Amino acid sequence: MKNDDQTEMRKDAALFSLMAQIEPKKKPLVEVDVMEQTQEDEALETPWKLILYDDDIHTFDEVINQLIKALGCSKSHAEELTFRVHNEGKAVVFEGSFEECLKRNSVLQEIQLITEIKG
Repeated sequence: MKNDDQTEMRKDAALFSLMAQIEPKKKPLVEVDVMEQTQEDEALETPWKLILYDDDIHTFDEVINQLIKALGCSKSHAEELTFRVHNEGKAVVFEGSFEECLKRNSVLQEIQLITEIKG
């Protein structure tokens, strides 16, 4: 009977040891999933930038009018942005959430302006 008790104790110890090795591996997976979700949420909330690039196709008036339509800004602000794009080759014309940038981007692309959204 002593040998049976010792054998059972060894089996229990081995099982406990295996469980101790397996259990820590389960927890990081949950933490990683939570961390990835948090990073995704933060990425969507961080300021995104809508960049407008210069081209040789559109007139100043076309760009100014489309900026007013997309951004709801004043004519003087749209002119300022348009001159910055023309002189520097590109300019950040809007900053906000990804969804806000996407809405404004679609308006600018109605007349095939060259844009990029960066986060």
